[in-house]
Amino acid sequence: MGNWFSSDEPEAPNPSLVEIEARQAAEAAAAQARKDAADARAQIAELIKSNQESQQKSMEAQQAALQAAAASQGQAHKEMMAMVQAGRAANEARLAAEAAARTSSDEAKQRAAEAEEARKRTAAVQEQAQRDAQAAQEQARKLQEAANEEKKKAIAAQEAANASKKVAEEEVRVANAAKEEAERKLKEGIQPVVTPTPEEVSAAKRKVQYREDLFHFAVAGVAGGGKSSLINAFRGLRNKDAGSAATGVTETTLAMARYASPNAEYPYAWYDIPGAGTLKIPDWQYFNAQGLYVFDCIIVLFDNRFTMTDIAILTNCRRFKIPTYIVRSKADQHVRNIMKDMGYDSDDDESEDQKKKLYQAARQQFIQQTRQSVKDNLDNANMPDQRVYIVSNEPMLGVVKEKRPKKVIDEIELLNDLIGEAQTRRARRDTEKATTKEK
Repeated sequence: MGNWFSSDEPEAPNPSLVEIEARQAAEAAAAQARKDAADARAQIAELIKSNQESQQKSMEAQQAALQAAAASQGQAHKEMMAMVQAGRAANEARLAAEAAARTSSDEAKQRAAEAEEARKRTAAVQEQAQRDAQAAQEQARKLQEAANEEKKKAIAAQEAANASKKVAEEEVRVANAAKEEAERKLKEGIQPVVTPTPEEVSAAKRKVQYREDLFHFAVAGVAGGGKSSLINAFRGLRNKDAGSAATGVTETTLAMARYASPNAEYPYAWYDIPGAGTLKIPDWQYFNAQGLYVFDCIIVLFDNRFTMTDIAILTNCRRFKIPTYIVRSKADQHVRNIMKDMGYDSDDDESEDQKKKLYQAARQQFIQQTRQSVKDNLDNANMPDQRVYIVSNEPMLGVVKEKRPKKVIDEIELLNDLIGEAQTRRARRDTEKATTKEK
């Protein structure tokens, strides 16, 4: 280092900036190297320490493992000994169980059999109980259905009873109303309407010996009107002839009498009906009581007055659509009475012309009075006008016997109309029969 300050040698030049920087860099590198070396020595020391600690822990772990292994071997030995003891105990228990089983085999079998029998009985009881329950349910269902059906029937019966009650109440109401109406009509002079039953119609036909091949004329009216005499005249008989209807001053017909026509050309049956007033029945019951509803034609005969009985007969004939003929009888007697009222005296000597004039006047008066009287009576009864035939028995007998009586009024027209009525009805019946056969 002395060599640098020797004066024998030339002085070295001053370092440059680069060299300074390089030196500084080298020093810094050397300082860093020293620091890095120090850091490395510190790390090595730390690693050595950590290694020593790890070795220590490893040794400790080895010791703990050895201790655990020793403890495990001891536990395993204990468990092995316990297993040996458990095996011995199991063998002993098995042997004891086998001995007990052998000892109690018969008793167990008996108990098992009893248990099985008890089980079977229990099962049978349960099955029977189940069957009984099902039967009871079925019976209950049937009873419920029957109860429901009975309930329905009861409801239906109640409804029917209510309906019947209503019908009965309505019938009672209608009957009471009809009764009140009938009573009112009776007070006002209006007779009630009575319709015969089919049984009554059949009985009435049997009573009159009704035949489909005959035409049945009924002559009805008040007592004393000359019904029997007119029937005799229609049949061409006098009152005293054999087979004639009984006649008399008083009413002789107290029961219906049937008379056949003696002329086979005319298949008629004539019926003399008891006169109203001879029977103890009201005039409005006369028609039904005599069974007049079964006849083919009814002649309503009156002598002096056209009565309520005659009106009742005509009214009922209209209901049953039975042809009727209003006939006033004994015209010759009534004309003679009018002639007497006019001053005629059979003992006086009067000319035939005077008698004829007086007769014609009395005859005309009688005809007018009769027809007007009948018309007024029909109007008062609110019935349509109807022709009245005015006849006498003697002229009618002459017409029937095809003679030419002089003092006739309506005898010819009456007989022709009756015959025409019978022929028309018979032709209608024949047509109906033919139509029925074709069907």
